Amino acid sequence: MLIRVCMSKIHRATVTQADLNYIGSITIDEDIVEASGMRPFQYVNITSLSNGTFWQTYVVPGERGSGVICLNGSPARHFQPGDKIIILAEAWLEPKELPELDPIIVFVDEKNKITEVRHHHEIKNS
Repeated sequence: MLIRVCMSKIHRATVTQADLNYIGSITIDEDIVEASGMRPFQYVNITSLSNGTFWQTYVVPGERGSGVICLNGSPARHFQPGDKIIILAEAWLEPKELPELDPIIVFVDEKNKITEVRHHHEIKNS
């Protein structure tokens, strides 16, 4: 049996573009993709803090250092430039692997520049 888990998160990114005429996916600055441990073509869940939309698509690395967060294809109808979003990457693990799971959280500023990278075990809920 496999269990679906969150392996990493990009917290409060800002949508920079929405391109309806692209085939589909989310383009993310390659620096952010690498910091998060996400992989090209990996499925991610995107939640909008602006309007509550939830979407699933796959990652395409964008220009390194550009800060790009672009929703391509049909999600461009739901996510607009300036919207704040959370991007959650999934993994499937065997139950015996769960104790080793320590999701990465990438914090970015309003221009999607990385401000901090932490592991979930370091975050204390208040």
